[in-house]
Amino acid sequence: MAVTLMWEARAAEGRGGELLAWARAQRLAAEPLRRETFVAPQDRVLVLTWWPGSYASEVPELPAPPADLVTRPVHRWRFEPADEGHGTDSGHGTDPGHGTDPGHGTGPGHGTGPGHGTG
Repeated sequence: MAVTLMWEARAAEGRGGELLAWARAQRLAAEPLRRETFVAPQDRVLVLTWWPGSYASEVPELPAPPADLVTRPVHRWRFEPADEGHGTDSGHGTDPGHGTDPGHGTGPGHGTGPGHGTG
């Protein structure tokens, strides 16, 4: 089994390059199986990390960047591979600590349905 963590932040106006450099410089307490970094319009930075274990496994997460570097709190979601017997709405996005509390997504619906990640 594996779990993928998604970390997404939106930089303050004109600071996308700084946020990207900050995210790339962050080291985790353990080395993930894989780590990829992406950018998107509106100075957004996305980091995906893949870890051995299940959805509920304790794995290192990227911290929140300095408040003056971002326009809003970081969005975080966990994903696990879908197989033929696994539906698309497993309810995991509503588990405490995995999509609904501060530091793991902000606001209603984060990680639970269409439109999340549009903030």
